Amino acid sequence: MKEGDADQWPPKFWKFCLETKDPGVKVAFTDPRRLGRVRLVDCPGKEIRQHSPLVENGPDPVVDLDRFTEEYLRKKMKARHVPIKALLLDQTTLSGIGNWVGDEVLYQAKLHPEQYCNEFNDEQIKQLFKAIRYVCQVSVDKLGDSDQFPKDWMFHYRWNTRPSAPTSHLPNGEKLAFLKVGGRTSCYAPNVQKKSGHIAPGVKEEPIVSDAEPEMKKKTAKSKAKQEVKSEDDEDEQPRKKKMKTEMPVSKKVETTETKKPKKQVAVPELDVGGGRRRSGRLGGRSA
Repeated sequence: MKEGDADQWPPKFWKFCLETKDPGVKVAFTDPRRLGRVRLVDCPGKEIRQHSPLVENGPDPVVDLDRFTEEYLRKKMKARHVPIKALLLDQTTLSGIGNWVGDEVLYQAKLHPEQYCNEFNDEQIKQLFKAIRYVCQVSVDKLGDSDQFPKDWMFHYRWNTRPSAPTSHLPNGEKLAFLKVGGRTSCYAPNVQKKSGHIAPGVKEEPIVSDAEPEMKKKTAKSKAKQEVKSEDDEDEQPRKKKMKTEMPVSKKVETTETKKPKKQVAVPELDVGGGRRRSGRLGGRSA
């Protein structure tokens, strides 16, 4: 949150505001990328999770401690053959884990984001379970205020996804890199989150830019990035409109207002070659 945003009401990018009388509370739903949805359900608050779409969701790592156990996670991972990052983002498996939370969880657990979920051993699954509980609980305790997140979290250093920019570093000196699978970007620390099994095909790893790399190479990467890499924050950008070529009307008669002695020319009728295009009737003085 930027300085001053907390004092603005309604907040920036608000899409829906709700105000109650007793008690007097104002709630705003902000959605800068316009990806969210609001659904009104007529039921008591305690029963809200018994209605769609929440009823289809998996257990919440913070609320449903009786359902979300290490054994539950192990069964889900062994039953499927998908990248572990994709499994974490699947809301039918777990509720509330989004892109950056998934990256943070996997960094804390030291697991490669694109390794197949059924190829981790019991010790790695145990690490993952603890990391999920830790990251989700801290995020909730801090009410989502990222300024209060631990300073050694990858969250604070993961946001520059363009390969033309200098590589981000963690406080411990570890470099960050990015993977793309299915249009989603995953941030990870290659020297920490090493593969211990197979990864999904089609993984595109963005190059890690060295700090000592010549400036010319960085400029080349920057121009290439404009064509190949689009930031996730720009997904709402409207496509540019192409300029339409206008066709000039075919003139039936050519008039000249020049007072100088005209050059001898041979008039040749214009030929229609289809598609609205025309061929010039002047052929350099040659007759048809």
